[in-house]
Amino acid sequence: MVTQYVRIPQDRIGVLIGHNGIVKENIEKKSDSRIEVDSTEGEVYIEGIEGGDPLKVLRVADVINAIGRGFSPENAFSLLDDESLLFDVISIAHLTPKTLKRIKGRVIGRNGRTRRVIEDITGVKISVYGKSIGIIGYPHQAIAAHDAIEMLINGSPHSAVYSFLEKKRRAEERDFFRR
Repeated sequence: MVTQYVRIPQDRIGVLIGHNGIVKENIEKKSDSRIEVDSTEGEVYIEGIEGGDPLKVLRVADVINAIGRGFSPENAFSLLDDESLLFDVISIAHLTPKTLKRIKGRVIGRNGRTRRVIEDITGVKISVYGKSIGIIGYPHQAIAAHDAIEMLINGSPHSAVYSFLEKKRRAEERDFFRR
């Protein structure tokens, strides 16, 4: 039997539980697991149900972490629905508060444009929350998005990041048609 502990921010506990417990209940049904939430500490206890799929139970930690990192339950559930998807987190906790705010602004962009462009070109979902940036996508997509976000964090101009992503997309399309 698989048992895991996950810690999420206090302000995301309500999202994890959902209205009348519906989100938590859906996670339990989809993953053959039992979830207990300590709402005072933000600790989540996950236990597999006897006879259930242990791999799905292991994925529950990713789903809960994704919700804790600012993803909607719907986007986080995609991790349970498709085992090929990855959940990646880029920590920006080492930055000073002023730099943190600037970097988050660079990644999000005016009216969310930069985040949307990265999502559209790579096919991933991105969440900028607290001191981290979360990515959900297939491995090749997540790597491209991760690299683009790292470029922004390191000060690359947005135009250079967009060019990088377009080149990645063209190369991927070229490789797809060669198969």
